[in-house]
Amino acid sequence: MYTRINQRNLTRAQKRRFVDALLALKRSGRYDEFVRTHGRYYVSDSEDRARAAHMAPSFFPWHRRFLLDFEQALQAVDPGVSVPYWDWTVDNSPSSSLWADDFMGGTGRSLDRQVMTGPFAHRNGDWRITTRITDGKFLTRDLGRPRNPVSLPTRADVAAALADPVYDAAPWDSTSATGFRNRIEGWNAGGEERWRNHNRVHRWVGGLMMGATSPNDPVFWLHHAFMDLLWARWQEAHPRSGYLPRTRLPRSDSAYGQVFALDEPMPPWDVRPSAMLDHTRHYRYA
Repeated sequence: MYTRINQRNLTRAQKRRFVDALLALKRSGRYDEFVRTHGRYYVSDSEDRARAAHMAPSFFPWHRRFLLDFEQALQAVDPGVSVPYWDWTVDNSPSSSLWADDFMGGTGRSLDRQVMTGPFAHRNGDWRITTRITDGKFLTRDLGRPRNPVSLPTRADVAAALADPVYDAAPWDSTSATGFRNRIEGWNAGGEERWRNHNRVHRWVGGLMMGATSPNDPVFWLHHAFMDLLWARWQEAHPRSGYLPRTRLPRSDSAYGQVFALDEPMPPWDVRPSAMLDHTRHYRYA
């Protein structure tokens, strides 16, 4: 049992150990394996195949297992390290300590969005992008998207999602109008704001955080640790509600074979969502 804490409460030494573990994992090649895995399982609901990681009910349990695997890889480097979380409803500015030179580094330069500061700047030689959609070899960001500003989600946005007592709802994809999962994952087919909560954060960071290989940016892990914490809070707030769908969808359902029910094994681990419901067997949040 270990503790995941808010990144704003990390000591200087804890930041250094976390960054050093990330860099060691990168040098070993193991980090890029996680980037490739996320890219492989980012499947859109416009594709006629199984969706485990996104636009589906298994968004939360899939990423919980993904983070656990990543955390265990970090702990093989330094047993005292855990993934901190980024509460972007509070630390919601490019000037927040999260983006300091000794931690995540700052935004990208206007010319090409290349991050020039911090331990993950390409010019420092420690963070070369090898798994990508674009040709760039460097980390990119565009915090807040100044040319076309976007704001981070608020506490009210999160509270509205947490208040939904139903985990997910048909059609079990990016168009689901109700259900906690899609309210947090943040797909919005109608209305003025297309991106909400989780998705809006990816847009706010910009750069490589906007693609299927978004773990190229180390802030991905802090963002998804907060996603995991929000799922835990929803579970606590709605103890009589649970993961849906509970049973395999019938063949007559348009999402048949594309989403994972409570006890259907998720790739690439063959782990059921039901096995990922209780995070307290592994870690707690402070």
